[in-house]
Formats: sequence, C-alpha cells, structure tokens
Amino acid sequence: MPAFLTALSPGWLLIFAGIVAIFLPMRRVRQGITIAAPLIGILLLVLADQNVNHLTASVLGLDLVLYRVDGLSFVFGLAFLLAALLNAIYAWHTDDRVQDGMALAYAGAAIAATFSGDLMTLFIFWEITAVTSVFMVLAAGTRASYFASMRYLGIQVLSGVLLLAGAAYVYNNTGSLSMKAFVSLSEPGAMLIFIALGIKAAFPFMHNWLQDAYPKASVVGAVVLSAFTTKLAVYAFIRMFPGQDALIWIGAVMTVFPVFFAVIENDLRKVLAYSLNNQVGFMICAIGLGTAGVGNALALNGATAHAFVHIIYKGLLFMSMGAVLYRTGTTKASELGGLYRSMPWTALFCIIGAMSISAFPLFSGFVAKSLTMSAVSHEGLTIVWLMLLFASAGVLEHSGIKIPYFAFFGHDSGRRVKEAPFNMLLAMGMGAFICIAVGIPAIIPGLGYEWLYNLLPFREEAMNYQPFTFDHILTQMQLLVLAIFAFVMLKRFGLYPPEKPGTILDTDWLYRKIGFGMAGWLGTVWGKLGPAMTAFFFGITGRAYERIEDAFSPRGELARGALTGAMAIWTAALLGLVLLLGFIAVG
Repeated sequence: MPAFLTALSPGWLLIFAGIVAIFLPMRRVRQGITIAAPLIGILLLVLADQNVNHLTASVLGLDLVLYRVDGLSFVFGLAFLLAALLNAIYAWHTDDRVQDGMALAYAGAAIAATFSGDLMTLFIFWEITAVTSVFMVLAAGTRASYFASMRYLGIQVLSGVLLLAGAAYVYNNTGSLSMKAFVSLSEPGAMLIFIALGIKAAFPFMHNWLQDAYPKASVVGAVVLSAFTTKLAVYAFIRMFPGQDALIWIGAVMTVFPVFFAVIENDLRKVLAYSLNNQVGFMICAIGLGTAGVGNALALNGATAHAFVHIIYKGLLFMSMGAVLYRTGTTKASELGGLYRSMPWTALFCIIGAMSISAFPLFSGFVAKSLTMSAVSHEGLTIVWLMLLFASAGVLEHSGIKIPYFAFFGHDSGRRVKEAPFNMLLAMGMGAFICIAVGIPAIIPGLGYEWLYNLLPFREEAMNYQPFTFDHILTQMQLLVLAIFAFVMLKRFGLYPPEKPGTILDTDWLYRKIGFGMAGWLGTVWGKLGPAMTAFFFGITGRAYERIEDAFSPRGELARGALTGAMAIWTAALLGLVLLLGFIAVG
C-alpha cells in the first residue's frame, strides 16, 4: 500500500469526507460519499499493520502519536466504521446536508480518537465528537431538542476540559502524554481523567445528558448517537483504567438503576437510552476486573466484545424505533401497538435486536455477555454477580419485551401506516444479520462467534473460551424464561406499570429545577440589591479619594505653609549628594 495511505487514519478520512458532504448540494453524490468513506476506511484499517505508529508529529515541543493501531483499537475502530456505514444507509432517504456531514465527521472523530496514541491527540478528537454530535440533536428542529442540545454540549465540553486538565497534570509530572494505564487514581491527573471519562460513559449522577438528549434527537440522529460517545469512553477506560476496583461497583450500579426507570418510562426511545446506560454498566464492571498491564483477559475481552456487539444491536433497536417515529410521528408506548400488521419487517428486525440485547443463545449478546459473567463468577464476586443477573433479567423486560411488545403488539392502536423506507429496512437487515452471524457457532466458514473472538485483544484466551456450554445455556435460558413468565403474570393480573403519558423524574431534576431555580432567585436578589450595593461602594470609595486628594495634592493641606519651599530645597540637595557619592564609588 502507498506510504501516504498507510499514514491515513480512517477517522481522518471520515472527518474530511463529512466536511465535504456539508457543502455538497447534490444529494446522491453527498450520500454516496457518506457510504463510500466508511467502506474505504474499513479497507484501510484491515490493511494497516498493528502495533505500529503510522503517523507521528512534534508540535510545540509535544510528541504526538496521531495514528496507531493495535488489537484493542482495531476492534473498536472496526465497530465504529460498521456503525458509520449502517447509519449512512439508514439516512439515505433524507436530504439534510448538515446532518449527513456532521454524522460522518462525528463517527470520524470517534474513530480518530480510538487510534490516538497520546492524551493530547485524544483530547482534540474528544472535543470534536462533542461539537459534531450536538448537530444530531439539533437536527430534530424542535424547541425541546434545542435546549437539550445546549445542555448536552455543556456536559460534553466539561468532559473535554477535565480531560485536558488531567493531561496537563500528567505531562507536568511525567514529561509524557503517552496513553498508559494508571496504576492508582492518586497518580497526578488520574482522577481528573477518570471523571472526564465517567461523564462520557454516563456514570450514575452523570448520566442524565444521555436520557435528556438522545430521545429528543432526530430519527437518524438518535441512531448515530447510540454508537459512538459512550463506547469511546469504554475504549478509553480499557486503555487507561483496567483493574480499578471502583469500576466494578460503579458498573454494577449502572446495570441496575436504569431498570427501574425504563420499566415505567412511556417514551420507547428513552427506554432505549436507559437500556444503553445499563449495557455500558456491564462493560465498565468488566473493565474493573482487569489488572493494569497484562489484565484479566476474560474480563477485558468481555468488555471489548460487549462493546462491539452493543454498537450493532443497540443501533438496530434505535433504527426500528426511528422507523416507527418516522411513520407514526411518535414513540410513546401509550399511543402505539399493533404495528406488526403495517410494519412486519421492522417488527422482525426489532425482535432480533431485542433477542440480541437480552442475550438469547445464538444471538450476539449471548457470546459477549457470557465472558463478563464468567469473569465475575471466577473472581468470586457473589453480590456483583447477583446484581448483573438481576440487570440481565431487567434488560430482557424493558428492551427484550417492552420495546417490541408495546410498539408492534399489545393493544391495537388502530394505526395503519406504510412499512419503513427500503434503505431503513436494508440498514436494519444488515444489523440483524451481524447480530445473528456473530452469535452462532462456527457452522458456516467465516461466520460465528469465533470470528469476533479472533479479533479480541487477548486472542488466545478468547479462542479457548467456550460460550456454548450446557451450564451457560441452561442458566441463561432459566433466567430468560422466568423473566418472560414474570412479565406475563404481571400483565395478566394488572400489576405491570401502565403505559401512560407523564414525566419521569431523574437526578437531573436537582440541577434542572432546584439548581436553576436557585440561580434565578439569586439573579433576582442581585437585580434588586446590586444597584444599591454598587452605589454604596462607590460612595465610600469616592469619599476616600476626596480625603486623600485634600491631603496630598498640590492644593492639599500638606502642600501649604512656609516649610514647603525649604523642604523642596533640602530634598534636592540630598538627592544631589547621593548621586555624587554614587559616581565617586563607581569611579
């Protein structure tokens, strides 16, 4: 391959193509670029040598590694490129230059960040993802999406500022910006970087930007957003914080708390947003089991594999709900039902995504989640294992059952609409194919879970792991069957929370209502007290100035009287004497 192509990062290619697409008025040419760029990017990535710095630079005394590929970044980069391709196909029916271009640039920034070899380069593309992704929310064109996009942008920029501050601490104390694993959170800059990544990964109490922005994004925008931001944070955690014990419990809590919100939420895209938080929790928990350096191979492979399959099946679920929104104008469960008659293919693809996220055997979620569950079991973390088991049952309920049931089955809403456009069905079909192809045993050459395992960072350990064992299958099927039985019984006896319009309060209420109200009250108080306090301050300083002027000015008290002229003469004489002595000493 030519040298200039060897040094071309797929992420940079997508960013450049996205910028070009923004200014292209010819719709089909523009959309052709958005599809061609990820395909070329995949080719460049496959042909790139691993564990090699393909592009470096020295800027302002900083040694930057702009493009580096290794086993970990390869998996995430490939998943991001596949997502970019599916997103471009899904958006083929639209004619929005800004959305098309920014979606591609957003994907490119996430990919370029994944292939960054130093903290400063990571920061640059970290911020580009923030700026480009906000257009996915703005594309909805509603008042709610505008305010959500501003909140989203503020949180994402805050993450970048903390990352930059942490990188500065690291460089100041080590003289290097290398992306090495931190042994302890007490290391210089480690805690700042940890919080920055935690915001992007939507840690508990830092998660509300996700549920606030994603459901308010455009049909295409929500699909695009689901793939990159949180998984980029997962990649960075694997790279820099493997084996941090705090991540085990943070991840476990992340898997559990969204279940309760998702069960009672009426907006199905918001249910998927909570579900996204739940799934990232599995990855974070697995990262916490690793050990800096060599790492717990089973756990880190689990986090990586889960991120890969999650990008696909979560995108598939957002695609299906996007298609419903596109045809019906709503994703409120209370207003849907019976759409399988009008949108049978969309319903089928949604069910495949639901079975994948629920980790049914022969679907992608099963072969990925098994790695994490086995790692937790091997470490003897009983409480964490039970929390993840509860979360697994919960995700079946709110994503595996609730999403397809209330959208396509359940009560008949009477809506009769057209099936989704062909390009949407094609993108969903490709995503569904990957969900099945990655989840089955290797009965067909080139397909099966071994293909994914062969890409994982710890390849040898992955290839020795067998997900399709009797105990794995039995445990998972028992969990799934009992969860389905519980849902049926709750619906049968009217105990399941009804789907009805309403607003679910989350922790963001503390700063969106109380915090904003407090800021408004302080503003009102200052508006009334400010002028009086300002007048009082200037009155005091004005009188003080007048007193000083009266005393020390040429017209003041100290400048009057007979001694004034004599003092001036003696001052001049003493100054002349000092100058004379100075010249004599120098001479």
